[in-house]
Amino acid sequence: MKYKELTDVRYLVVHCSATPPNMDVGVKEIDLWHRQRGFFSIGYHIVIRRDGSVEFGRPLDQPGAHAVGFNEVSRAVCLVGGVEKDDRNHDGKIDPSELVPENNFTREQFATLCDVLHAWKQEFPLAVVIGHRDLDSKHARLKACPSFDVRTWARPLGLSD
Repeated sequence: MKYKELTDVRYLVVHCSATPPNMDVGVKEIDLWHRQRGFFSIGYHIVIRRDGSVEFGRPLDQPGAHAVGFNEVSRAVCLVGGVEKDDRNHDGKIDPSELVPENNFTREQFATLCDVLHAWKQEFPLAVVIGHRDLDSKHARLKACPSFDVRTWARPLGLSD
């Protein structure tokens, strides 16, 4: 598939997988979910697992599929987790309407997120670090993703104004 090379990165967008803390998924699972939604591959560039390890998704020079209206000008990193454990649904299926946002990310995940964003800011110093929910689009405003205020978290780390 031909795509426009991602060179004008204005946003570094933090997402969550909207999975409970006991569900440690990675690129393989998220890629499958995104393909089931009609994407040609995973929409995120990087996934940070519960132990803080990095898995690479979309090539960094390729637009993602993670934020409608912003894919051509952003890179995306996804933290695994972000919703409360839901014991109400015992059939193994997750009902999105019952998910409750929760900042349940590990210290290891936050340390890795800081490293990833610092590296990306070196490459794109004018890019704004932002949470998916902070993007100016109807689709993003309907979400709590990534279940914490990215700007507030990023400010003392020198990642945000």
